[in-house]
Amino acid sequence: MNQRATGEAAIEIRDFSFRIEKKEILRGVSFSVYRGEYLSIVGPNGAGKTTLLKCLDRIYTGGKGEIRVFGRPLERYRQKDLARHISYVPQADGRIFPFTVAQFVLMGRYPYFSPFCSISKEDRRAVADAMDLTGIAEFADRRLDTLSGGERQKVYIAAALAQGAEVLLLDEPTTFLDYRHQMEIRDLLARLNTESGATIVAVTHDVNRAATDSHRIVALRQGLVVFCGQPKEIMQPHVLQHIYGTSFLLVPHPKTDLPVIVPHVPQGSEP
Repeated sequence: MNQRATGEAAIEIRDFSFRIEKKEILRGVSFSVYRGEYLSIVGPNGAGKTTLLKCLDRIYTGGKGEIRVFGRPLERYRQKDLARHISYVPQADGRIFPFTVAQFVLMGRYPYFSPFCSISKEDRRAVADAMDLTGIAEFADRRLDTLSGGERQKVYIAAALAQGAEVLLLDEPTTFLDYRHQMEIRDLLARLNTESGATIVAVTHDVNRAATDSHRIVALRQGLVVFCGQPKEIMQPHVLQHIYGTSFLLVPHPKTDLPVIVPHVPQGSEP
């Protein structure tokens, strides 16, 4: 992926810490996300990745430090106003809502709804555009429970796009999907970033995909930022070992000069 142009920060996080009950989940987190950037967040289980996304979208409130969205402190936004800037696609949890695709995508327009007002032409146009862009228009009248996991993930992304937000937060967008649907979601996010100018912030456990898909990568470990830089800088055995606490084997990608991780052969399985 081409390197992003430097410019205005969409999100600025400065020395941000967050606790759930007595457990400190995030500790002094600092980095920025720039407009039009594709940034991936990686790290071990329990590192605080999902918690950070939920703090950015104010699903979780509180914490110490500062978060700014387009230069404005997060706490100064009304939730509907924030939703016009940031949309969030949560990690799939198996729940399927009893709506048609069109109904569910229309719910993404909630930041623009007012009491006693009917659905506007602009709302319907936004829904249609989001479904066209994600390739789900043919499913408009189908119920979510009749779709495959990959098709539902496209619906969830379409609902986020219907919000009209410039920043798209995604938590493990390809988890539980087969290879074809993983590639379709990755291609979709790349198009949204390069063609539509969407700012993408995606949590993932797949470091290879983070490296091939992103402009920059942030790594968390035990709530701390332990890496922030370009893909070629993270794809080094000593850097990855520092993040994950285990050894890695890397080889050159056959189509790029970027190293990629290959699995170790289990002990006793060598020929």
